[in-house]
Amino acid sequence: MQELEELRKEIADLSRLETEIDELLEMAEIIAEESEEAREMEEKIGGLEKETGKLEFKILLGGEYDRNDVILAIHSGAGGVDAQDWAEMLLRMYLRWAEKNGFRTKIMDEARGSEAGIKSVTLEVNGPYAFGYLKSEAGVHRLVRLSPFNSDNLRQTSFALVEVLPVIEVMKEVVIGVQDLRVDVYRSSGAGGQSVNTTDSAVRVTHIPTGIVVTCQNERSQMQNKEQAIKILKAKLHQKYLAEQESEKQKLRGEYTSAEWGSQIRSYVVHPYKMVKDHRTKHETANAESVLDGDLTGFMEAYLKNMKK
Repeated sequence: MQELEELRKEIADLSRLETEIDELLEMAEIIAEESEEAREMEEKIGGLEKETGKLEFKILLGGEYDRNDVILAIHSGAGGVDAQDWAEMLLRMYLRWAEKNGFRTKIMDEARGSEAGIKSVTLEVNGPYAFGYLKSEAGVHRLVRLSPFNSDNLRQTSFALVEVLPVIEVMKEVVIGVQDLRVDVYRSSGAGGQSVNTTDSAVRVTHIPTGIVVTCQNERSQMQNKEQAIKILKAKLHQKYLAEQESEKQKLRGEYTSAEWGSQIRSYVVHPYKMVKDHRTKHETANAESVLDGDLTGFMEAYLKNMKK
């Protein structure tokens, strides 16, 4: 029903654009070139071009899981406290992108750094084509800046790894047996609140055959955390299956990639100059602040077009 509603909306948007274009063509035949109506029509044409561009963008989203929700995980890499701060900057970037584009987000698990930033965080992103948009973000992200944590204010390079997994409700390829899981419970850690540090509500699920470990502690009850952990585990197992089947294509991230120098997909430079560059598509912009504030459309579109080649 959700997919049906999304398709109906797309058809309605397309029909509305067709109607407005027909109306503008009729207006163009009867109005004078320098009239007020002509200037008004130019403004409407500009708006229609933007809306048409958005619909054309969706043509690129034809992958099997592109419509699915997403589990996105960020892990700080080489760079110490700076890397943990960088991981938190990336979290803010994706939360801002989701907010600007109408996606819902929920943090499922988070490990804070002892001094600043985050060691790792897992969040769920819900909305039409969430995976189609965000799959471009999977990989190592590199930041170059003057360190706010260094007394000498020296230039620092930091790394963070981003995992992007489609939410899979039903898996035909991989069967999870009860005997394959080990479930451990422990007390949640955090700033406080109901059930935090007072009950064993946090859950760690280990898939024994593969050794994949998933934790979740941000829900109120142990049962809710277990459900979320199983959801993440399904996504990771499905990803592993796809990576094994199509390792040469690497459409989804395969084995864990070390988050360090030389393996980045995108670089964010804010000193000595400002530049964000994707090393796969060569798409770049000097407006680093805008990108870090969630303006990722150009990079996502360049990645999808590059995938279609």
